[in-house]
Amino acid sequence: MMRIGTAALLAAFVGLLLPGAAAQAQTAPSGIRAAQAAPTDISARQRRVIRRVPVYPREQWEPDVYPRYNPGPNAVRDCTATYVQEYRPSGIVITPRMNCYWRRG
Repeated sequence: MMRIGTAALLAAFVGLLLPGAAAQAQTAPSGIRAAQAAPTDISARQRRVIRRVPVYPREQWEPDVYPRYNPGPNAVRDCTATYVQEYRPSGIVITPRMNCYWRRG
Protein backbone atom coordinates (compact mmCIF):
# COMPACT_ATOMS: atom_id res chain seq x y z
CA MET A 1 0.00 0.00 0.00
CA MET A 2 2.92 2.27 0.71
CA ARG A 3 4.35 1.74 -2.79
CA ILE A 4 1.07 2.76 -4.44
CA GLY A 5 0.96 5.99 -2.42
CA THR A 6 4.58 6.79 -3.26
CA ALA A 7 3.95 6.17 -6.95
CA ALA A 8 0.89 8.43 -6.90
CA LEU A 9 2.81 11.26 -5.22
CA LEU A 10 5.67 10.89 -7.71
CA ALA A 11 3.24 11.00 -10.66
CA ALA A 12 1.58 14.15 -9.27
CA PHE A 13 4.96 15.83 -8.79
CA VAL A 14 6.08 15.00 -12.35
CA GLY A 15 2.74 16.26 -13.66
CA LEU A 16 3.34 19.65 -12.04
CA LEU A 17 6.80 19.97 -13.57
CA LEU A 18 5.87 19.05 -17.16
CA PRO A 19 3.54 22.01 -18.01
CA GLY A 20 6.37 24.46 -17.23
CA ALA A 21 8.81 22.59 -19.49
CA ALA A 22 6.24 22.41 -22.29
CA ALA A 23 5.66 26.16 -22.11
CA GLN A 24 9.39 26.84 -22.45
CA ALA A 25 9.65 24.51 -25.45
CA GLN A 26 6.80 26.26 -27.23
CA THR A 27 8.31 29.74 -26.92
CA ALA A 28 10.87 29.40 -29.70
CA PRO A 29 11.76 32.44 -31.83
CA SER A 30 9.61 32.91 -34.95
CA GLY A 31 12.67 32.76 -37.25
CA ILE A 32 13.47 29.24 -36.13
CA ARG A 33 9.85 28.16 -36.61
CA ALA A 34 9.78 29.48 -40.20
CA ALA A 35 13.03 27.71 -41.05
CA GLN A 36 11.71 24.44 -39.69
CA ALA A 37 8.37 24.75 -41.49
CA ALA A 38 9.65 25.42 -45.03
CA PRO A 39 13.04 23.96 -46.00
CA THR A 40 14.74 26.09 -48.63
CA ASP A 41 17.61 23.70 -49.33
CA ILE A 42 17.01 21.66 -52.50
CA SER A 43 18.66 18.58 -51.06
CA ALA A 44 16.27 18.66 -48.09
CA ARG A 45 13.25 18.35 -50.35
CA GLN A 46 12.04 14.93 -51.26
CA ARG A 47 12.08 14.32 -54.99
CA ARG A 48 9.67 12.03 -56.76
CA VAL A 49 11.35 9.60 -59.13
CA ILE A 50 9.40 8.94 -62.32
CA ARG A 51 9.94 5.42 -63.60
CA ARG A 52 9.73 4.97 -67.33
CA VAL A 53 8.60 1.66 -68.79
CA PRO A 54 10.11 0.82 -72.18
CA VAL A 55 7.60 -0.13 -74.88
CA TYR A 56 8.81 -2.19 -77.81
CA PRO A 57 6.64 -2.44 -80.94
CA ARG A 58 5.76 -5.91 -82.22
CA GLU A 59 7.15 -6.98 -85.55
CA GLN A 60 3.85 -8.49 -86.64
CA TRP A 61 0.34 -7.94 -85.25
CA GLU A 62 -1.04 -11.01 -83.53
CA PRO A 63 -4.73 -11.18 -82.60
CA ASP A 64 -5.64 -12.29 -79.09
CA VAL A 65 -8.58 -14.48 -80.12
CA TYR A 66 -8.81 -18.13 -81.02
CA PRO A 67 -8.63 -19.36 -83.78
CA ARG A 68 -5.65 -17.40 -85.05
CA TYR A 69 -6.33 -17.85 -88.75
CA ASN A 70 -8.21 -15.77 -91.31
CA PRO A 71 -11.43 -17.63 -92.19
CA GLY A 72 -11.88 -15.70 -95.46
CA PRO A 73 -13.82 -12.71 -96.76
CA ASN A 74 -17.28 -14.39 -96.82
CA ALA A 75 -17.01 -16.33 -93.57
CA VAL A 76 -19.85 -16.34 -91.04
CA ARG A 77 -19.57 -17.31 -87.42
CA ASP A 78 -22.23 -19.84 -86.50
CA CYS A 79 -22.96 -20.19 -82.77
CA THR A 80 -25.18 -22.51 -80.79
CA ALA A 81 -26.12 -21.56 -77.24
CA THR A 82 -27.57 -24.05 -74.73
CA TYR A 83 -27.92 -24.51 -70.98
CA VAL A 84 -26.17 -27.44 -69.31
CA GLN A 85 -26.13 -28.85 -65.80
CA GLU A 86 -22.87 -28.67 -63.87
CA TYR A 87 -22.33 -30.75 -60.76
CA ARG A 88 -20.65 -28.68 -58.05
CA PRO A 89 -20.05 -29.25 -54.33
CA SER A 90 -22.87 -26.81 -53.54
CA GLY A 91 -25.29 -28.71 -55.78
CA ILE A 92 -26.44 -28.86 -59.39
CA VAL A 93 -26.10 -25.53 -61.22
CA ILE A 94 -27.48 -24.63 -64.66
CA THR A 95 -24.95 -22.63 -66.70
CA PRO A 96 -24.95 -21.30 -70.28
CA ARG A 97 -22.62 -22.83 -72.89
CA MET A 98 -21.83 -21.47 -76.32
CA ASN A 99 -20.16 -23.35 -79.17
CA CYS A 100 -19.09 -21.42 -82.25
CA TYR A 101 -17.45 -22.29 -85.56
CA TRP A 102 -16.75 -20.56 -88.88
CA ARG A 103 -18.67 -21.51 -91.99
CA ARG A 104 -18.74 -20.17 -95.52
CA GLY A 105 -21.36 -17.47 -96.00
